Amino acid sequence: MKKTTPIRTTTRVVTFSSTTLALAMTAVFPVLAQTASSELPPVVVTSTRQETPINQQLSDVTVLDREQIEQAGQSSLAELLGRQAAVEFTSNGGPGTNTSVFIRGAESKQTVVLVDGVRIGSATSASANFARLPLSQIERIEILRGPASSLYGADAIGGVIQIFTRKGSGAPRVNASAGYGTYGTYEVNAGVQGGTDMISYNVQAGHYKTNGFSSLRNPRASGYNPDNDGYSNDNASASFSIRPAAGHELGVNLLYSTGPNQYDPRPAAVDHVLDQDQISYSAYSRNKFTDRWTSTVRVGRAIDDSTALRNGIPNSIFRTSQNQFQWQNDVKLGFGTGLLAVEELNQKVDSTTVYRVDERTIRSYIIGWNGSIESHRFQLSGRSDDNSQFGRHNTGTAAYGYQFLPELRGRLAYGTAFRAPSFNDLYFPSSGNPNLKPEEARNREVGLIWEKAGQQLSATYYDNDVTNMIVTSGRPLQARNVNQAKLQGWTFAYGGTVASTRIDASLDLSEPKDATTGKQLIRRAEEQFKISASRDIFGWLSGIEFQAVGRRFDDAANLNAMGGYSLTNLFVEKNLGSGLTLFARANNIFDREYELARDYGTPGANIFVGLRYQEK
Repeated sequence: MKKTTPIRTTTRVVTFSSTTLALAMTAVFPVLAQTASSELPPVVVTSTRQETPINQQLSDVTVLDREQIEQAGQSSLAELLGRQAAVEFTSNGGPGTNTSVFIRGAESKQTVVLVDGVRIGSATSASANFARLPLSQIERIEILRGPASSLYGADAIGGVIQIFTRKGSGAPRVNASAGYGTYGTYEVNAGVQGGTDMISYNVQAGHYKTNGFSSLRNPRASGYNPDNDGYSNDNASASFSIRPAAGHELGVNLLYSTGPNQYDPRPAAVDHVLDQDQISYSAYSRNKFTDRWTSTVRVGRAIDDSTALRNGIPNSIFRTSQNQFQWQNDVKLGFGTGLLAVEELNQKVDSTTVYRVDERTIRSYIIGWNGSIESHRFQLSGRSDDNSQFGRHNTGTAAYGYQFLPELRGRLAYGTAFRAPSFNDLYFPSSGNPNLKPEEARNREVGLIWEKAGQQLSATYYDNDVTNMIVTSGRPLQARNVNQAKLQGWTFAYGGTVASTRIDASLDLSEPKDATTGKQLIRRAEEQFKISASRDIFGWLSGIEFQAVGRRFDDAANLNAMGGYSLTNLFVEKNLGSGLTLFARANNIFDREYELARDYGTPGANIFVGLRYQEK
């Protein structure tokens, strides 16, 4: 096994010196920023449910656009998210296997995932299926860090990830891409998009396949099988919208993803395959009835369908369907914009496992206000969720910002959130507990943001207390409200262009603790450093990414340590003309061996090369 050599600090073994990096970021980046040029800030929807420039936000939010997604190459959605500030991910093996994403140390099931405004995920496992969300169908990703139940309801304790599928505009244009890489990996995609002042349309389809590697890499682990565990995926997306009159738009969106992956559980002699479908679709009507009032009605459905097969024979089936209705009203006031909305969510489970209750309905009411008065900015929101299983739950958020200087602003925020018990928590045979209460969170955070000429340097401190944590433990084994978690830490981040080089960097110093035992939460690090740089070199867009992650533990008692690790990736692009782009990505170029979950395999040095076409 190759050795990853950590650098020691005075308090813990990590993969970098956190003090040195913190000082370097705060001292060096402001000096470099003097050379940058200005750029327009992107508009964000997720943090307020209303279109707002990112430099007017009172939340910790990141936007990933199509260019950044294309530069991710063959990387998965989880890998791309894991390169962002305050985000980690784990997977039980290679592509397609069970994957979790942690925002600010919160559980994966404590993050809401939306696709074009529609909530997705499993109501049994209580988490979204990140492995089945193909980057090829995604136009934009918004990551909102921190509790957001006052806007999105149950489960938004760690944050919200909203995915926007691809849209069309302009003259009809064909796009296509194909690539091949390590582990027998190949991917092909094609589509057409376009639009006029009246209509917009987009249709995309893709196929991905890899031979993969062994999910379990430890020969002593139960279920070990040295064969490669492959994965394939077929996916498609479509959107269509029509604008019959100024201020009025009707539209539909679709995302479809399906495919099997092999994996290595017990017994090893059996061929295990998990076949999963991820589907979401919606229709909306956005109507600007007056200069002050805009109404948006959306109806949608999300399906998470999972079938486990042993030697080709179905063994277990878990299917979640979520029917959703939203009516949001945005009202311009003399001192900001008001928000009034109602929602209804119906979740139903169909499974080979018998649940005593397999359906629930949540009705919600949301009120909010975003505004500014001179140098002061405000955000207020409140939400009431009435769940047919455990009754009503109310949450709220209050945030305040002040513009100290044209380049410097600060913000304060306080918010509450909760996570609803899943169907597994409540009714899974032998371990479910129908008397469970929702998990609850109270978060306080403060941030300071310096911006000038397209540069941004920020520091954020957060303190999130989570109570009534649901843990399945004891004898007999049962889900219980017993634990508390303390999610506390600092995030320092920088983004900007320096001497024609784009630089993005972040440093996370956190303490994701079980407040009951004082132990570090499973599979979460206390230190992370991430940096990427890219620039044009003789007509080639060339980039390098580096990340260092501290020590983690694979058990609640902190007995099974997983050492810190570092990864280095490279990517290049070359515009060949006539709409053709040659691209390549090399991940883990130093072939580091590391673990995201104990005994499970991770990719070694790998490369992916392809050609992309976009009709002009």
